[in-house]
Amino acid sequence: MRFRQRRTDNPTDVDVSPLIDMVFILLIFFMVTTTFVKDMKLDINRPSASSASKSDSKVVRVYIDNTGEVYIDNQPVKLWAIQSKVRDLLRTATEKNVLVITDDNIPVNKLIDVVDECRMSGAKDVAVSTTKEMG
Repeated sequence: MRFRQRRTDNPTDVDVSPLIDMVFILLIFFMVTTTFVKDMKLDINRPSASSASKSDSKVVRVYIDNTGEVYIDNQPVKLWAIQSKVRDLLRTATEKNVLVITDDNIPVNKLIDVVDECRMSGAKDVAVSTTKEMG
């Protein structure tokens, strides 16, 4: 008795390899073109100003939260270490600008100390963020 061999070719099969290639190309495209927000997730109530302007996205950002802690690159920094940390960041930056993002309940002497440390580190321009600053 002879058995017939079944045909394994099924004309209804769909080749999905071109689809997988396109998905990977789209994934790479969206990964390359995505921009990321640099702001930290701190609870900061910024002071308001009538002469606010948009900041450059390539500035060094120094954060002061509502408890008075200073953050640079998402890491807490003591007041005496701000100057060296900002100097290291300014060494690789094209523009020597620093943006201090602070809470409106911070004492002025704390803000002045941070701004002075930033200026002594070699920053050309030090600005303070407000509620109208959208950068």
